[in-house]
Amino acid sequence: MDIIEKLNWRYATKQFDPTKKLSDDQVNKLIEATNLSPSSFGLQPFSILLIENEEIRKKLKEAAWNQPQLTDASHVVLFAAHTDLSNKDVEDFLKLISETRNIPLESLSEYDAMMKGFIAGMSESDKINWISKQTYIALGQLLVTCAVEGIDACPMEGFDKGQFDEILGLKDKNLTSVVMATIGYRSENDKYQHLAKVRKPIDQILVRI
Repeated sequence: MDIIEKLNWRYATKQFDPTKKLSDDQVNKLIEATNLSPSSFGLQPFSILLIENEEIRKKLKEAAWNQPQLTDASHVVLFAAHTDLSNKDVEDFLKLISETRNIPLESLSEYDAMMKGFIAGMSESDKINWISKQTYIALGQLLVTCAVEGIDACPMEGFDKGQFDEILGLKDKNLTSVVMATIGYRSENDKYQHLAKVRKPIDQILVRI
């Protein structure tokens, strides 16, 4: 596998083939790979919503200026930030570290204090901004994994987040939508697949110090 070839193959798919669906194994692999994405402290302060329900997707489409990807793609993957991040999240995470690595919880006390201090120093809006950045890292991992697996995807910010939150009942779940990707297979009629990829030359974007 040549990763550069795969990344040149991928593009933000505008038209999906609604007759082609991803298998459960494919979707599970994409989600597992996305779950392995790095995040600050390793805390993963967000949720990944896998949206399959057709009626809900029709409503989401209306809240995304009727972009066809919402209903034509095989699946919709929405990243949502936790709005109630607290010391308990840190404590649950440290417990998971302790159990996974078989180390005493007490040995993580400095890490505990550092994370709690960091969170305490942020306003609520700062927290959401910080968490949102983590979701974009995860989105990037999803997109690369899709390319490697020969699956089409379209990252999407163009939607009314307030309406999405309402349609999906996210407020009650202490979540708020940030960014999404539609995944599936490109339509033969999507003209964008035939366009050359436009990127700056490396020497215009790379700064060596």
